[in-house]
Amino acid sequence: MALETDQQDPARGTKRVVGILQRHDSLYGDAEKVSSAQHHGSQDNWIRTLRLAFQCIGVIYGDIGTSPLYVYASTFSSGISNIDDLYGVLSLILYSIILLTMIKYVFVVLYANDKGDGGTFALYSLISRYAKVSLIPNQQAEDAMVSSYGLDIVSAPMRRAQWMKKNLESSKVAKVAIFLLTILGTSMVISDGALTPAISVLSAVSGLQQKAPQLKQGQIVLISVVILVVLFSVQRFGTDKVGYSFAPIILLWFLCIGGIGFYNLIKYDVGVLRAFYPKYIVDYFKRNGKDAWISLGGILLCFTGTEAMFADLGHFNVRAVQISFSFALFPAVSLAYIGQAAFLRKHPEHVLDTFYRSIPGPLFWPTFVIAVAAAIIASQAMISGSFSIIQQSQTLGCFPRVKVLHTSKLYEGQVYIPEVNFALGLLCVIITLAFRTTTDIGHAYGICVTTVMIITTILLVIVMLLIWRVSIWLIIPFCLVYGFVEFVYLSAVMYKFTEGGYLPIVIATLLVVMMAVWHYVHVKKYWYELEHIVTNEAMRQLIQKHDVKRISGVGFLYTELVQGISPIFPHLIEKIPFVHSVLMFVSIKHLPIPHVEASERFLFRNVESKTSRMFRCVARYGYNDKLEDTKEFAASLIEGLQSYIEEGHLITDIQVQETETQTTSIADSNTRPHKAGSSTVYIEEALTANETTGLTQPRISSYSAHSSGRISEEQSRKIAEEKQFIQRELQKGVVYILGETEIKAGPNSSFVKKVVVNYMYSFLRKNFRQGEKAFAIPRQQILKVGMVYEI
Repeated sequence: MALETDQQDPARGTKRVVGILQRHDSLYGDAEKVSSAQHHGSQDNWIRTLRLAFQCIGVIYGDIGTSPLYVYASTFSSGISNIDDLYGVLSLILYSIILLTMIKYVFVVLYANDKGDGGTFALYSLISRYAKVSLIPNQQAEDAMVSSYGLDIVSAPMRRAQWMKKNLESSKVAKVAIFLLTILGTSMVISDGALTPAISVLSAVSGLQQKAPQLKQGQIVLISVVILVVLFSVQRFGTDKVGYSFAPIILLWFLCIGGIGFYNLIKYDVGVLRAFYPKYIVDYFKRNGKDAWISLGGILLCFTGTEAMFADLGHFNVRAVQISFSFALFPAVSLAYIGQAAFLRKHPEHVLDTFYRSIPGPLFWPTFVIAVAAAIIASQAMISGSFSIIQQSQTLGCFPRVKVLHTSKLYEGQVYIPEVNFALGLLCVIITLAFRTTTDIGHAYGICVTTVMIITTILLVIVMLLIWRVSIWLIIPFCLVYGFVEFVYLSAVMYKFTEGGYLPIVIATLLVVMMAVWHYVHVKKYWYELEHIVTNEAMRQLIQKHDVKRISGVGFLYTELVQGISPIFPHLIEKIPFVHSVLMFVSIKHLPIPHVEASERFLFRNVESKTSRMFRCVARYGYNDKLEDTKEFAASLIEGLQSYIEEGHLITDIQVQETETQTTSIADSNTRPHKAGSSTVYIEEALTANETTGLTQPRISSYSAHSSGRISEEQSRKIAEEKQFIQRELQKGVVYILGETEIKAGPNSSFVKKVVVNYMYSFLRKNFRQGEKAFAIPRQQILKVGMVYEI
């Protein structure tokens, strides 16, 4: 932060501004290093956009693109009672895709991205930047200085947005509600990661029965299970190497289903095009009543994968998705549904295997192979999406630590989590063996899709009010139309709760409870440390009381607290009154943005005094950033520390020069003039101290623009010595100090709190990865400090 400096005018006894002095003895110095990198999609030209439009076909449309395999079978699970019902169902399918997928998501929701990233978590992060809805009080003013943190300034209506912000920040209920909605949405998407492979692969493989009718359903299920086991087994290799083959395969799939659909339309019944007249929807409900409402549970499968399309936005841009959807997916999928309806007008008895029955004979085997490949690609996208969501949830502090492996050097978003992969694979196999048909799996699938859609609508309305500041007269019809349609679909699929619909509810409930428990204790632990923070004065007294000695090497003490020194440190000193020659209190902090530039990663500040060689460092990451390995992290941190020392010595040397060259005093008792060559330096000795954070920094009144040669030489010498000292200590060894905190509910806590903290959280903590495994710290370099927190 730049400070205006003043110069005393002896004649008038007043001060006048003479220049700007950069303040380095704070976290602000590093915070101002703003890179010139622009956010996602800022320099896209049309050639790059068209290339991205082609590539995203293979990544984000696998799920929604394979839905023609099973929609009619799930909708007419008991057969077609009236041939005219095909008009109503086809009309519902077409207008559901147009209204929910195209208009809502492709042309509205995609613009609610977080610097190019999409999904429920991105919406939550976007809201968190504009309003302090996070339950963890670790916001810092310096965070807003990060280049990619930038907040859009929209002119009107400002008053309503301020009202919205004030109410969100002041209401604990609102904060908890938004958080619960977010983790419920992420839990449903994770459930989707187990259901998509099951329904996609099973529906694709079932086509074998057309050419091999002797195959029983049990055999089809076993073949599907083998494919699923192979699919989950190869996840550890990542999708980067085969990613470019996805787009041609899915594009070929679109050409197949679109071409076959057009062929069936011409051959069987061109009259099905009248389904574009929405009156047939009304006739369908009049004719079938409750049965029509129940059938919505099958119809909604036509837009499964819509939320995944938004969640996988990260490596593309909005324009690329809009182009590929409008000119590739929508025509192909629409023709597929239209062609199948035309086929069923002549062959209604084949409704349970419509897709493969409607394929012309010579095209069967090529289409079957492509269908299986497309189903695998659709499954791959949802599995990878589940990994990314869990990684993001972990950065929020609402998921236990798991091992996150980055499988691509090109795309940071491609990750692999062994524990989650095993759990999803096992669950997917169990679902396939237990349900055996796509109809029952479809009931479970539909609940995931509609629940996430409703949550997205709620969060999007908050974005409209708080960030976009859209007119209320546009928001009201948006809420009424989409709220009504999505709740009707949800009610229809909930009717089949006992026939498979319970599955995602059970999975999501377990995930929500686990995430809520973990985050609850995480927040309580943070507040405990914040309330027992160690100030600078307490640090001095602690060091003097225990006569702390310095030993060789560099020590990194990890803490989640960003406002000061954790109570772990005095506990360590009481047991072992030795600290390393260079001690660094390191806080890993995740900002509510996708990425933080490397040049803006670290914030430094001295602890206790400038000569103590103890520092605080906040290492900031976006929720999609990769955490470096220990060697790379330590090297980057030391490099940043040396830069900080080089910049931060300016004020220190001025203060030393002030002491050495003190000659006289003037009327202002707080200010002394000092000769430095032909220049005069004025230093105000008053220090500002923040007892909450324990941070102290000098307040500069004035500083001459010209420094003497002796100061520069002294400054350069001290900087060089300090950097050499740190480098020598680094070569002597690095020790990572981790707090092994045991969290217990206080003796006066309620029964529920004791169960949550002492049993549920303790179980999760013992059965997931510990800190050293999550940070990949070598065991021989770890020093653990045990401590009990009563919350």
